[in-house]
Amino acid sequence: MMTRYIDLTLPFDTNVPGYNWETARRLDVDGWNARTLHLYSHAGTHMDAPMHFGVGEQTIDQFEPADFFIDRAWIVNKAGCEASGLLMVADLGEVAKRLQPGDGLLIRTDWSRKLELVEYRSGVPRISDELAHWCVVKRVKLLGVEGPSVASVNDLDEVTRIHQILLGNVIIVEGLCHLDQIRQPFVKLVALPLLITDGDGAPCRVIAIEDEQKDLY
Repeated sequence: MMTRYIDLTLPFDTNVPGYNWETARRLDVDGWNARTLHLYSHAGTHMDAPMHFGVGEQTIDQFEPADFFIDRAWIVNKAGCEASGLLMVADLGEVAKRLQPGDGLLIRTDWSRKLELVEYRSGVPRISDELAHWCVVKRVKLLGVEGPSVASVNDLDEVTRIHQILLGNVIIVEGLCHLDQIRQPFVKLVALPLLITDGDGAPCRVIAIEDEQKDLY
């Protein structure tokens, strides 16, 4: 039985908004190399906590136990979707029928390929009110998207509303990549945020694990 591991995490470099660094120590001067990192809590691949949009007081360090961050996640292929388009329940196709309470949902849009373009933020594919409410009703555990947000960052009412619908019930992970490398309809997903006390969110490392010879249906 062969197992594949796909890293769905954006690397931190200067193309990622909200990330920068400066030299703290140099090998030739100090004896070792080290950097001081400047990191926005929702930069790159990251997880939101309920307090991010005032849904509740739960912070990122209060998600527990450790296995809370491991679950089964279905992949929906919406590659080629229009900029700023609304993602509806109908876009889930067969996944809408197969998803079980406690499963995760990853929406592939290939939007991570636009990381260096203005459109990456300005034209993000958006989770509709219908889909957000559906995720809550169906008890989706985690919703992952490739854009920097589940809703338009240029529309405060929309971005607030969609986050508030989801965050009390659904873990939100934004800024994913490499969903095109997943070959199977669902994977085991590991999404581990940095353990930041009182954090409104945190960068996280996200790994998809798929069994190539396992009958997933």
